[in-house]
Formats: sequence, C-alpha cells, structure tokens
Amino acid sequence: MTAATRPTTVPPTGGFVLPAPIPRDLPAVDRVAEAFRRIAAADRPEVWITLRGEIDVRADAAAVDARVAGGESLPLAGLLVAVKDNIDVAGLPTTAGCPEFAHTPGVTATSVRRLQDAGAVVMGKTNLDQFATGLVGTRSPYGAVRCAWDPELVSGGSSAGSGAAVGLGLVDLALGTDTAGSGRVPAAFHGIVGLKASLGLVSTAGVLPACADYDAVTVFAADLPTARAALGVMIGPDPADPRSRTWPADVVLGVPPVPVLAVPRTEDLAALTDDYRDAFDRTVARVRETGCTVVELDVSTMLDAARLLYDGAIVAERYSAVGAFLDGAPAGADPVVAGIIGRSRDVSGPAFADDLDTLAVARAAAHTVLAGVDGLLLPTTTEHPSIAAVQADPLAINRRMGTYTNFANLLDMAAMAVPGAPTRTGAPFGVMVVVPAFADQVALDLAALVTGDDPGPAVPTGGLELAVFGAHLPGQPLNDSLFHLGARYLGPARTTDAYRLVDLDTTPPKPGLVRHDPGVGAPIVGERYLLSPAALGTLLAGLSAPMSLTPVELDDGRWVTGFGCAFHAAQQGTDITGHGGWAAYRSSLTD
Repeated sequence: MTAATRPTTVPPTGGFVLPAPIPRDLPAVDRVAEAFRRIAAADRPEVWITLRGEIDVRADAAAVDARVAGGESLPLAGLLVAVKDNIDVAGLPTTAGCPEFAHTPGVTATSVRRLQDAGAVVMGKTNLDQFATGLVGTRSPYGAVRCAWDPELVSGGSSAGSGAAVGLGLVDLALGTDTAGSGRVPAAFHGIVGLKASLGLVSTAGVLPACADYDAVTVFAADLPTARAALGVMIGPDPADPRSRTWPADVVLGVPPVPVLAVPRTEDLAALTDDYRDAFDRTVARVRETGCTVVELDVSTMLDAARLLYDGAIVAERYSAVGAFLDGAPAGADPVVAGIIGRSRDVSGPAFADDLDTLAVARAAAHTVLAGVDGLLLPTTTEHPSIAAVQADPLAINRRMGTYTNFANLLDMAAMAVPGAPTRTGAPFGVMVVVPAFADQVALDLAALVTGDDPGPAVPTGGLELAVFGAHLPGQPLNDSLFHLGARYLGPARTTDAYRLVDLDTTPPKPGLVRHDPGVGAPIVGERYLLSPAALGTLLAGLSAPMSLTPVELDDGRWVTGFGCAFHAAQQGTDITGHGGWAAYRSSLTD
C-alpha cells in the first residue's frame, strides 16, 4: 500500500504512523508530481484555500533543479511548502479564511521568500481558523479541517490546513502562525514538529496581524531536522518588520552535558485528559532515561498569565487588526470569530495599560521560576476533541486547549513542539520545550532529547569557535565554566605538528600551548566549542598571565581561537608534548 492510499484512521491495534515522506533524492520536478498524486489520492479539499496549478509549481521546481545543476548550494532544495493563508505569496490571494477579505498581494512575505531563496517550492495556501482566531480549525467558511488520521477529529487551529498538509504527507514543510498556540497544537494532533521561535526572530512582514505584538511565523515538518533547517533559513533581521529582533551578543548556543529540565507539578496538569496525562508521564520517563535531570516546578504563574490573551484587554489587538472590517458584517464572517473580535471593540486604554503591567510582572516572575533550569517541558494541549464536540461547544473547548500554549508569546518565550510518547491507543501526543526569549537553541537541543534526533548544528548565527587543550576539557576544573557561558560542544580538535605542550606547574594544574616551527612540535589533541561573542569576551577578560587567547592552527588547515601561553612561562614548565594532550598526560600521573 502506498503512502498516498494509506488509511486515514488509526488502525484498531493503534500505532499511528506518519505517511512516508516524498523521497528526497528525486529531482524537484518529480517531487512535485508525487505531491500532486498524493493530494488527489488524499481527497482533502478543505486543507487548501488556493492550490496552485501543477504546471506553475513544476516550473518553479524546474528552476530549483537548474540552480542545483548550476552549482548553487540550496539547503532546502526541492522541499515542498504549504503556506497558511494569512501569509502573503505574491500572485496568490490572501483570504485569512474570509472570502470577502481576499486580496492578491504583489510582494511575498519575507518568511516565504527566504524559504524560496533556499530552494523550497510553494504548493499553495492552506485553510485556517478565520483571521487566525482559534485553536480548532473549524472556524472557516472553506470548511472544517479534519485531522489527517481521523476525519472525525479536529486538525487543530488556527494553522489547521498547514498541520494537516504535513500530517497527510502532502508537503515537506508548512508555515503557520502562532499567537496562542496555533503553530504547536496542530503539530501535537498529527505527530509532527511545530517550531515557534522567539518573537521577532522570524519576520512577520507580509503576515496579516492577529495580535501584532504577539504574533510569530512558525514551521511544521514531519521531523525535527527538517523543521530546524527551515527555521534557520527564515530567521534573520528584516527592515520591513518593525518588531524584528536579532540574536543577542550573549546568545546561549548549547546545553550542558547533563541538562536540567523542569516539568509542572501534578496540580498544574489537572487540565489534561487521563490518556494525555498518561502519555505525558511516559514522555517524562523517556526523557529521564537520556540522563537529563528532571525537576518539578510551580508553573501556575505562567498558566494564569495565559488567560490575559483572550480574557483580558490584550484581545483589543485583534480588533485593531480586522475589527473595522468585521464591523461591516461580511457574509463570510465566522460568527464565533466575529464575536470574539467584536467584544474587544470597547476595551479602554487604562485596561490595556493595566494588562501590560500585569504581563510585565508575570514575565519577571516566569524568569525567576525558570532560573536554574535549562527548559520547561509541557504537554502541548489538553485533549483531542472531535469536530462535533467543538461545534457544540466552540468556546470552552478552544479555551481549554490553549491552557499550556497561550502564555508563551505573552511572556516572550520560545516553544518547540515535538511528538511525545503516543497514547495507549497509539494516537499522537505532543509536548513542548519552553524557554525564555533567545534560548531557542537550548529548546531545540532539549527537543532533540525528546525525539532522539541528533542535535545538529546551531541555528543562531555569529558564534565563534574556540579550541581548548587543558583545564577546559571534560573532567578538568574549568569545563563547567564553558557551559555556564552557553557554549556548544562541536567535537574533537587536533593541532598541526607546530605545537608543544607544557605543564605550567600551577594550582589548579593547567598546561600551556606554544607554537613553534612546523615539525618542531607534535599534534596536540583537544576539543572545539562554539561560544557567543560575549561569552568569548568574558573568557578573555577573566584570563590571567601567562594565559592568552590566540589563533591556533588545526590539522584540517583552519585557524581558530584557542588558549595559548607566554613563551617565557612555557620555558619554565615541564614539556609534555610526547603525551599528545593534557588528558593523556594527567592520566599518566595516576597510572
């Protein structure tokens, strides 16, 4: 049975499995042909609001194939992407899920353009909860979006079509937006990945605002490496986005060898259904098996702040975005969405200011709660409701589903959603790693612990490579200081044969690395780390004589920053070059 004809319900024995991805080794034009075959076989018209013609998509794919043949290095070459229909793609209508709102932009959103520049090919625009207001995917005149593996269940919104497109195996990537959790809840329901970076890292230029100060463009993919690669391409400053932000000079680039992950107290998990609570407990147990330290924290402050998104004055930002349009009572307006946005029409200025102050206090409290841990592991949502249940009770279920997602943007946090342990019936269950702003790489590394993936390269740019050969090596007294500075382990290091190593006879013990002429010394082994510019500056400021930071030549021909020492100090030390490295020398002293 092919992936395109795979049954769309969970087998009686459980064990939901995502459709096989479209083979990556095919030319882009062949991948497009396979995608259209899958779209026809899936017969899920509600996923799409605008599906591009196959001839046009094949032309874009052929252009990508030509770029690759011409020698361009394209990190997303031939990957197929679906775009939520509140994000502009030049020449395609943007409806935001409301026919009367439709307009055709002449400029593509920055996030989409960056994917295209990296070789991705746009398939079309996907269905959503109208004006990105909802977590269910049923609030659309284009139809309720059904879950990929059970058509009676919701796909999850508001990025419902994007989540289903990836869950059905129709595309490699899909863009969503996330104000309250819309880039994460559909991921949980489909057993896929949904990445929401820190606010401002991914440009929102060309995105219809929901709450402009708290909106984020997100990416869905079937696996973490693919999603991470797309996120890395989209991140970057954008003059067209006044809320655009860049990585700080002290950005954290990695996690310590034994990370500390927080989980909520039992009482903070009361909103979960029994099967979701069981799946969360088994996910936490799986994380513990990786060697990660797991601690319980009181996260009630964050959960309380989540209520401000809809129950407070902040919802006035939604009225600012599209309220005047909805006041005209367009025929295609969803009554639930119109009611939510319309009720914020008369929010007062003082009430809005009061809620901003409340958020500032909550933000500070959340950072205090998370001090001393590397990240927070949460269930993504509380349950997986049916379409019928949501239609019968559209507000209460939607509100409950945002219990663990609504606070992230309000409190300026990044959140990476990945599959956790499935439920006992084999249905997907999702978790999130939540971290303070700009600790995105920490969240990605911790998410990789949950999924069992290779952490991969760092997403933040601007890191500086440091080679260490002595007291900063594992098991040595200063190794922990690298991780306190947010360093990322890159791998082993080995110098050319132009170096000699000496024991400086200090307390605590440390060696000195000194460059001589080629062939005068021997290759010295060490390790490489990636540090932020501020972290490297902190190391330099803390060095005392005779130590220094200096260019070091590695045996692969590259020069990187490394620790060296003054020549006169080396002359007074004990030459240990013959041991090939500090660790081997120290070990020899105890043999």
